[in-house]
Amino acid sequence: MEPEEQTPETPIEQEEQAPQTPVVQQEPIAEPPVEPDEEAPETPPTPDSEELRIGVFVCHCGTNIGGFVDVPAVVEYVKTLPNVAFARDNLYTCAEDGLTAIRDAIKEHKLNRVIVASCTPRTHAPLFQGVCEEAGLNKYLFEFANIREQCSWVHMKEKEDATRKAKDLIKSSVSKAALLVPQEEMKVDVVPRSLVIGGGVAGLSAALSVARQGFDVHLVEKEGVLGGFTRNLNSLSLGDKSAEDTIKPLIEHVQAHENITVHLNSQVESVSGFIGNFDTTIVTNGSSKEVKVGTIIVATGALEYIPEGLYGYGMYDNVVTLTEFEILCKSGKLPKIKNVAFIQCVGSRGQDKSYCSRICCVISIKNALYITENFAEIMGEEGAERVEVDVSVPEISSRRRRRRRMVSAEGEAAPGPAPTGGPEITIFNRDVTTYGADHEVYYNKAREKRIRFVRYTTDNLPKVTQEGDKLVVNYYHETLKTERKLQADMVVLATPLIAPPDAADLSKKLKIPIGRDGFFLEAHMKLRPIDFATDGIFVCGTARGPADITESVAQGLGTASRAAIPMARGFIQAEAILAQVDPEICTGCGTCEANCPYGAIRLSDDGVAEVLAAACKGCGCCGATCPEKAIQMMNYTDDQLLAQGRSILQGAM
Repeated sequence: MEPEEQTPETPIEQEEQAPQTPVVQQEPIAEPPVEPDEEAPETPPTPDSEELRIGVFVCHCGTNIGGFVDVPAVVEYVKTLPNVAFARDNLYTCAEDGLTAIRDAIKEHKLNRVIVASCTPRTHAPLFQGVCEEAGLNKYLFEFANIREQCSWVHMKEKEDATRKAKDLIKSSVSKAALLVPQEEMKVDVVPRSLVIGGGVAGLSAALSVARQGFDVHLVEKEGVLGGFTRNLNSLSLGDKSAEDTIKPLIEHVQAHENITVHLNSQVESVSGFIGNFDTTIVTNGSSKEVKVGTIIVATGALEYIPEGLYGYGMYDNVVTLTEFEILCKSGKLPKIKNVAFIQCVGSRGQDKSYCSRICCVISIKNALYITENFAEIMGEEGAERVEVDVSVPEISSRRRRRRRMVSAEGEAAPGPAPTGGPEITIFNRDVTTYGADHEVYYNKAREKRIRFVRYTTDNLPKVTQEGDKLVVNYYHETLKTERKLQADMVVLATPLIAPPDAADLSKKLKIPIGRDGFFLEAHMKLRPIDFATDGIFVCGTARGPADITESVAQGLGTASRAAIPMARGFIQAEAILAQVDPEICTGCGTCEANCPYGAIRLSDDGVAEVLAAACKGCGCCGATCPEKAIQMMNYTDDQLLAQGRSILQGAM
C-alpha cells in the first residue's frame, strides 16, 4: 500500500489570505535542480558520466512466483545481461530481510539502478522506492518488473514458458533502466481550508473532525436544514437512542464550531484547480461566493427509490416504502395495524437497479421489531379501526406529491394469531443480508419474536392485490411448493438507496468518476476506499454507495484524516512522473488540454501547453494524442518504452 504522509506535531499556522500557488511550466530538462532549502540524497551519475551498474532482485513470493517460475534459472540469466552488476533472489523481497538486502547491495556494489521483479507495483513500488532513497539512490532510478500477475499467475501450468517470459520481462526492464535519469519532485503549497459538500451524518462528521484539527471548513448543504436522510428515520437498528437524538448533538456542535462556515440552501457552482489550490464558487439563494480550499470532501448522500407501479405502490393507499413507514412511526401517525407484510428487494437486484442496497434487510427487521415491541401502544384500547393517515414526505424527494391515504387495520389475520396474541409480521425476502455480528444477533432476535421470514425467487415474485378494502399478498411458498395467500393491514416495500440526480453534474465539476449505478467511484475498493483518483478530493457515506449510519460516520472521519494530512504539512510533493512539454515543438492546438482527464494542462499566454504539476497524474493521454509529438512522460519517455519493446522483440526473433 502507499505509505501515508506523516502529520507534523506542531500545527501549521493558518493565514487569512490563501497562499498563491504558481503555475508549473515544465521545461525540457535532463535533470531537475534540487530545491536550495532542501537536502537532497546523493544520486549516482548519469550513464554519460559513469558506467551503469544495475542491481536486479528476483522474488520467489513464497510459491506465488517460485511455484511456477524457475527463479534460480532466471537469476543466472539476468547476470548475463548488459550493465547488470549484481543479481540475486529473495524468498520475500518485501520482508525486512529482503529490504535490507537491497540497501546493502546498493552500497556494497555501488549500484546506480535497481530492478525488483516481484508482484504488483501498485502496492509495493513505493516500498522499494523508499528503500532506494534510504540507501542514497534517487527513487526514480528504480524499475519494477511484475512477474507475478503478468507471468506466474497466467502461466501456472506452463513452467517453462513462465520462466522464459519472466526472463523477457526482466530483460525489458533492464533496457529501460539503462535510460533512466534522476528526477526531482516539486513542492506545491496547500491552502489550509477544506470544503465539505453535503450536510448528512457523513458530511457533518467529516466537517467537525477537520475543524477540530484546527482547519477552516466550508460546509455546503442544498437543503435548508442539516441532517440529511437521517432526519426521516424513527430509530436506529443498533443502540437505544432515536435517530433524532443521535444526530441532534452532532448538528449543534457543527453549528457552534468557530472553524466551520455553514452554507444552507447552497450548491457548488464551479470548481477548478488541483490539490492544495482549488478555486470553488458557492451559490446561496442566487448570490455567489468565491472560496479557495486545499481539499474537498464529497458527502452528498443518497435518495430513496420510488417504486411506482411495483407491488401496488401508488395504486393502494396502504402500501408504503420503508422510509414512509419510518416517518409514520416518528410522527406518531402509524395506524392501528396487526398484520404487516414487508417485501424485500423492491426495485433492486435486477428488478430495476442491479445492485443490492445492503441495509434494507436490517432496516426491515428493525421496523418489524418496533411493531412487536410497541404493539400495545400501536393498537390502543379501542382495537383496530379505520384511520386517515398523511404520508406526504417532502423530505425524501421533490418528485413526491402530497396525498391522503386510508389505512385499514381490520381484516383476517393469516395464517392465524400468534400464541402471544401479538402482531403477525411476515418478511418476504430473496435472502436475508445482515452483515456483521451485531446485525446477525438482531436477525436472531427477530426470529425469537416469531417474525416470519418467507423466501421467494425472481421466478415467483409476490403479488399485491386488494380484495374489497383489504390487501392480499399472493406468493409461492418455496418450501411447501404451493401457492399461498396472506391478508395484511399494511405492506411495506424495502426499496434501495439511489444516487441523487445531480451526482453526474457534480462529477463533471470536480472531474471525479461515477460508477454504472450512479454513485461516486472511489480510486480503489480496497487500497483507497475513500479517495478519488483525483488527488485532494475524497468521498464518504452513501455518496459512494448504500451504507448505514455507523459506516457513514466512520467514512466521514476517515476522509477528515486523509484531507488533514496535506493541510497539516502545508505542502504536497507532486510525483515526478509528469507530462513534459517541449515549447519549441508545441503549436498550441489544444488537443492535450481537451483530452486531459485531470485538467492538468492549459494553454499559457504564449499559446503553448503548460502542465500543472500538482494535478498531473502521468497517465499519458496528452502525449498519446499530441499530433506534434511535443509531449513526453518523464520516466516513461519514448526512448525508454521503445527500448523495452525492442528487447522483447529481439527475444522473439
